[in-house]
Amino acid sequence: MIETSRLTLYPLTYDQLVKYQRNDLSLEAELQLLPTPRTVSEALREALEQTILPNVAANANDYLFHTLWTAIRKADRQLVGDLCIVGIPNAAGEIEIGYGTYPAFCKQGLMTEMVGGILQWAASQPAVKAVVASTDKDNTASFAVLRKNQFKQVNETATLFHWRRAVKG
Repeated sequence: MIETSRLTLYPLTYDQLVKYQRNDLSLEAELQLLPTPRTVSEALREALEQTILPNVAANANDYLFHTLWTAIRKADRQLVGDLCIVGIPNAAGEIEIGYGTYPAFCKQGLMTEMVGGILQWAASQPAVKAVVASTDKDNTASFAVLRKNQFKQVNETATLFHWRRAVKG
């Protein structure tokens, strides 16, 4: 777990990922959380089924680099958003992140705080030298989160901005 001022970032185990995907409040019950209005998008459901769950199952020793980290707001013990690390560090020591805030919790700085917490954790991991992310060019809220965490835009495609933040040397 990672603690920030307002959040606890909790990496989900395989069984908890299954409960998260079912979205039947069983995860909230297990973690003793208030029910949270959330949906599992088709894109996230597909990522869970095709990538996240198989990778967590196959990489039990380093599952933290493959699982969904959920953000729990400390004040009321509610899920407010998620962040995923997309695998172990590459040859350059980079890990990629993707993230999202549930609609009821947008525009409160929670995702900025969550990304900041993951950056601190990443800096403590020996093999991690940098964190990268991509944002849709029209997702101003997402790249605001990255800018507030000192990410620099490193390149772009027709539809995406690509960002990088060094966490070591």
